[in-house]
Amino acid sequence: MFSLTQLFGKGDRFIALLESSAEEAHASVRLLGDLLRSPQKSLEDFVITRRKEKKIAETISEELVNTFVTGLEREDIEALSRALYKIPKAVEKFAERFHIASERLRNIDFAPQADLLARATEVVVAMVKQLRCLQDLQKSKELNDRLQYIEGEADKLMVSLLSDLYSGKRDPLLAVIVKDLYELMEKIIDRCRDAGNVVTLIILKNS
Repeated sequence: MFSLTQLFGKGDRFIALLESSAEEAHASVRLLGDLLRSPQKSLEDFVITRRKEKKIAETISEELVNTFVTGLEREDIEALSRALYKIPKAVEKFAERFHIASERLRNIDFAPQADLLARATEVVVAMVKQLRCLQDLQKSKELNDRLQYIEGEADKLMVSLLSDLYSGKRDPLLAVIVKDLYELMEKIIDRCRDAGNVVTLIILKNS
């Protein structure tokens, strides 16, 4: 009888691919921080990162077809791959809209949300790496709690930012643009939470 460790050890191809996927998601958020500091920056790097993420997802799907035995359930691997892919996809959508309206957004500070996004994707990367040590439930719980805390902070920040928009102090068109961008940032946080939830479920099922 094979043990889970033997089947899904350090050399497992799927873990390596999922880790690469999480790293690309984190890289997309770092690019977002660069864009916020330099609004005229090209969007090409976002496209490249999202394509890399898509290629990883496609590779995972192909290898699942060609692999007879996997350490984790195939459905779980696919679910996590999809969840991770959605992060840079949402980041790219934000970047496109921010780039279009950058001239109007000179006095809007997105840095607090960007910091939360960076922290969230860092935790996602750490959580995916936990798939190499499925028995460490305490560490996995700590990481998931940290991700939930970041999401809570993002929610509180969102309420504060919307209160400012709803005050009527800003130009109506600008308020609509900013609200749209705030909601896209919230969606990125939600995508990180979704990925974290998948990892947590995988670890609980295999512990």
